[in-house]
Amino acid sequence: MSTALGVLLGMGLVLIWWSFWERSSSQRVRRARRAPIAELLLRAGVERVSPSGLLASCAAVGVLVLLLGFVLTGSAPIALCFGLFGALLPLSIVRWRAARRTASLRELWPEVVDHLRSAIRAGLSLPEALIQLGEKGPVELRPAFQGFGSDYRAGGRFDDALGQLKERLADPVADRIVEALRLTREVGGSDLGRLLGTLSEFLRDAARTRSELEARQSWTVNAARLAVAAPWFVLLLLSTRPEAVRAYNTAGGVAVLLGGLLISVLCYRVMLRVGALPEDQRVLR
Repeated sequence: MSTALGVLLGMGLVLIWWSFWERSSSQRVRRARRAPIAELLLRAGVERVSPSGLLASCAAVGVLVLLLGFVLTGSAPIALCFGLFGALLPLSIVRWRAARRTASLRELWPEVVDHLRSAIRAGLSLPEALIQLGEKGPVELRPAFQGFGSDYRAGGRFDDALGQLKERLADPVADRIVEALRLTREVGGSDLGRLLGTLSEFLRDAARTRSELEARQSWTVNAARLAVAAPWFVLLLLSTRPEAVRAYNTAGGVAVLLGGLLISVLCYRVMLRVGALPEDQRVLR
């Protein structure tokens, strides 16, 4: 009994000692990393759907398309191919929304930096300037900065609130702005206004260049999608003929469908890789 009490006492003392040591920012950020699907949902602005919910939606849509295809065509191999395409539809929609939202936010970040610069010139502190963005900033970003204000008022730790804001935004440009503000806060200095002005000009130039490149890239992406979709659209038309359905229900027809599926996926990935622009990587996560 005395041994057990001694062990419990020792564990209690160790936990008390451990509570006085604050975890480093890198450790907190490392533990706060999200799964790729969770970060994709966050980038798309879909906060009410969990990764498991998205995967369940993919499975449900795939099964629905599979059953519908089998009822309409009477061919299990053809229905299975379109069921696989249907299963990828929710994930493709989320990726499309994430890309659209990232492009939209890219145009808003210079405005955010200008708001910060004006607020700091007016005499507000850096935390107050960030909190003010929850009321006067761009509408799309107000909820994130309102969450920053709640975190800062609850704990009073600027660094922790910045880290949570960074994870909440899940945007490469936001990472750069947050790390610049964190560095300025840590080292001090009176050149914050000049830094924000330079950053605003850089973000505007980068957004303008990126928009021009994406407009030219869209030709390659649309051509890749059309090249992949055309054979399967022809297959959908052929599936209305009984003799074509009987041909695809054979072992040779299944082999043709499987080979076409693999070639379509491979060629689509290659065409996207050839025409892809360098993606902005998140920094200091």
